Amino acid sequence: MCGIFGGYSFRAQDFDSAVLEEMAGSIWHRGPDARGVWNNERAAVGNCRLSIIDLSERSDQPLFSEDGQIVLVQNGEIYNFLELRESLLREGARFSTSGDTEVLLRAYETWGPGFVTRLNGMFAIAVYDGRDEGGTLRLYRDRLGVKPLYLSGDPESGRLWFGSEIKALLATGIERSPDLDAIAQYLALNYIPPDQTAFEGIRHLPPAHWAEITPAGIRLTRYWDLSAVAVERDMSEAEAKSGLLALLDDATRIRMRADAPFGAFLSGGLDSSSVVGFMSMYQTDPVRTFSIGFDDPRFDESDHARAAARRFGTLHERRVTEYEAAELWPKFIWHVDQPHGDVSFIPMYQVSALAARDVKMVLTGDGGDELFAGYEKYARFFASGTEDLPEGWQDDFARQSGLLLDDEPEQLLSGELAAAFRETDPYRALLKEMQRAPGGDPINQVLHAETAILLPGNNLVKPDRMAMANSLEVRSPFLDYRMAEFAFSVPGAMKLQGQETKAIYKLAVRDLLGDALTWRKKQMFTVPIGEWFRQSLAGYCRELLLDGRLESRGLVESRKLSEMLEAHIHGTHNYTRQIRALISLEIWFRLFIDQDPVWLEKAAAPYRPFG
Repeated sequence: MCGIFGGYSFRAQDFDSAVLEEMAGSIWHRGPDARGVWNNERAAVGNCRLSIIDLSERSDQPLFSEDGQIVLVQNGEIYNFLELRESLLREGARFSTSGDTEVLLRAYETWGPGFVTRLNGMFAIAVYDGRDEGGTLRLYRDRLGVKPLYLSGDPESGRLWFGSEIKALLATGIERSPDLDAIAQYLALNYIPPDQTAFEGIRHLPPAHWAEITPAGIRLTRYWDLSAVAVERDMSEAEAKSGLLALLDDATRIRMRADAPFGAFLSGGLDSSSVVGFMSMYQTDPVRTFSIGFDDPRFDESDHARAAARRFGTLHERRVTEYEAAELWPKFIWHVDQPHGDVSFIPMYQVSALAARDVKMVLTGDGGDELFAGYEKYARFFASGTEDLPEGWQDDFARQSGLLLDDEPEQLLSGELAAAFRETDPYRALLKEMQRAPGGDPINQVLHAETAILLPGNNLVKPDRMAMANSLEVRSPFLDYRMAEFAFSVPGAMKLQGQETKAIYKLAVRDLLGDALTWRKKQMFTVPIGEWFRQSLAGYCRELLLDGRLESRGLVESRKLSEMLEAHIHGTHNYTRQIRALISLEIWFRLFIDQDPVWLEKAAAPYRPFG
């Protein structure tokens, strides 16, 4: 796990080494173990390394071909690197390290630019190939978008910049302007869907794509498409259960390949408990597991985590922590670079800080809900079944799961933002992916859209940025591309049976987990932020949202916002989701557009809740 950065000069102009050092410094938290930068007049590639596999200096990046013409850096892990290494050895490749990054270099040399189709991993990879006329930079992103990779620039501007975080691009001095179309989508969905970002001119490389940059321009290629998976309508329950268990077993096994200490996040929920259960089969020492608890029993899963820890004999560490929203909100927004309305980013930061004291990598249960229909919203939406759905049901799903409801956009938004919301269809990213999915299985159409948009736009941003803020790597077996392909071959009716979410998954893991863990009611990993808005955080909300700075941006109607906030504080209406989204938006403006030194200091303040 690392951070990568660099650029390409369409006009073959030298790179400023001070700029490259600024880029490296902006993401040092992603890889504090080593730093390396290479450049010529055409390209620059750099890496900040968090050492997990082959801890020696030999695997520090960049890595070079023997003739020095190929230069490669990566962020991520290639889980099948041992199998790929064996294949490459048979084809005559030679190795000087035991790491997975050199496997990428030899794979590119041996198999060419399409080597990416052989990888099982989470990755963002940059390869500069000086053998091509004029020099070619190729940028790759993993199939499900686990690892981030942002781009800015084009031939007209003369340069293209790339980085694992947006702040690496900002370190080059590019203009900071809000993208109001992206912000309209944020206020529709509670996150910004890829490939857009909150910044004009900065884009996310889409999952399962590579970008080829040459003096002639930029070309994108999709190398994998989940929508091509067909539902196996005659799949039996036994086939579904056995296939799921076999894949989860193997996906967990290969994610335990590491030369650094590792453990797991364990909430006691279905997904994390299953992962820990399989981990316990592959090591003799107890699995190290971590969880945090809260004083409010509605949001505390500690008892379930302890039950799972006892079942699998883990060495479990749990700490009760204060939420500290006012202190941590600027830090969370700083590390994700964009506004996000999901406050569970903050407890994710806290559990990452806890684990990072003892290990450098953890396994998690991320992705299981999107693949196997784990959210209650799916049960609510399909409460009457999937037959005879009304025309436009896909649009209904997108809007019902959105942020601003009914006439709130017209009442709350103003100026160019109101026009962007009204004129561009801010739900279009979800709708497009539902329509791209194979027809005839509405449940899987919804899950495909959530996997393609919600996961890389929000739910995978959370573990990556919050763990990386603490120099911790996270790996999820559910995000193995083989698991994703299998999941979308399973009929939706097996996943969502009436009001039973994740039905086939629960049947598959019941013997592993036992009935108590399998059938317990799902809890969300969050806190009662709406109640705190009425109590301890009421003054914070008023000060942040109504001090005039948000109003001066010309994006919201301050009178309507004040009405909503007061109605929430006095308990006459619940505007929790709207308030927290606007708080995140205003903090983002202060940090990244205003570059307010007071708020930048808040974001940079040390946080050591566990010593």
